[in-house]
Amino acid sequence: MRVADLSQTAENGFALRPGPDRLADIAKELELSALRKLSFEGRVKPLGTSDWVLEARLGATVVQPCVVTLEPVTTRIDVDVTRQYLRDYKEPEEPEAEMPEDDTTEALGVWIDPGVVMLEALALAVPDYPRKDDASLGQMVYTKPGEAPMTDEDARPFAGLADLKSKLEKDDD
Repeated sequence: MRVADLSQTAENGFALRPGPDRLADIAKELELSALRKLSFEGRVKPLGTSDWVLEARLGATVVQPCVVTLEPVTTRIDVDVTRQYLRDYKEPEEPEAEMPEDDTTEALGVWIDPGVVMLEALALAVPDYPRKDDASLGQMVYTKPGEAPMTDEDARPFAGLADLKSKLEKDDD
């Protein structure tokens, strides 16, 4: 959306729904198994006399491999997205500056691209470690041949107290 062409008195609506080929490209770019649905609907409206705000709703259905079982995990994403475009916005000068707390503010340029905002919001909303509801990590036990394996239960500080107590009781009898 070219900023010079935006209406100062009305909301400038948009609705993005990428087709199957674009969905496949986005899935590949974000390393997803599949991207079944993606929609980004909202508006760009004036904020004061020279600034703008984009308000939208992102909806998506993503498929990723489970981090435990590698089986497909389907996640529904529905998030509100806001970006402010300020004419007088200044980037932090220090190259090693921490991320600002307000990550919704950007410098106003010639264009406001809802497609770029959609991809950024989707990338941030996709689960980092998708996991099936019933997936659990098993316990692997390794030991030298002929020795008893030690489990996580055995390594707990008070795990052997019950055995010690019963042994002491037997010695007292």
